[in-house]
Amino acid sequence: MNEHRCLICMGSNTDRLKHLSEAREALTATFPDVCFGRLMETEAIGSGFYSPFSNQLAGFTTTLLPDAIHAFFKELERQSGRMPDDKAKGIVKLDIDLLIFDSEVLKPEDMQREYIRKGMEDFPYSR
Repeated sequence: MNEHRCLICMGSNTDRLKHLSEAREALTATFPDVCFGRLMETEAIGSGFYSPFSNQLAGFTTTLLPDAIHAFFKELERQSGRMPDDKAKGIVKLDIDLLIFDSEVLKPEDMQREYIRKGMEDFPYSR
């Protein structure tokens, strides 16, 4: 089985530290080599969202493919209490996105965000 290198970003604007802490625990249990970057406080991007956000990048290796990783992240978001209509209300209990899978950038727009560029300093292999 091939090991794939992944870079992710997690964010929350509601009970931020609690939700990110729970996500870190679940990620550590699933991906034992996960490494977390610095926790950053940022203003909301776009209108209608509450500020501030807490964001954090993480890197890990896995044999899972992107669809399975995405499904796992969606389950973590659901476990945090995220509801389908939360985003429309400006509430983000937990959002986890797969940014880079091996050398493929999956979220090019996100990669331009200042907090992601700053957070990538903690992950030189992802550049």
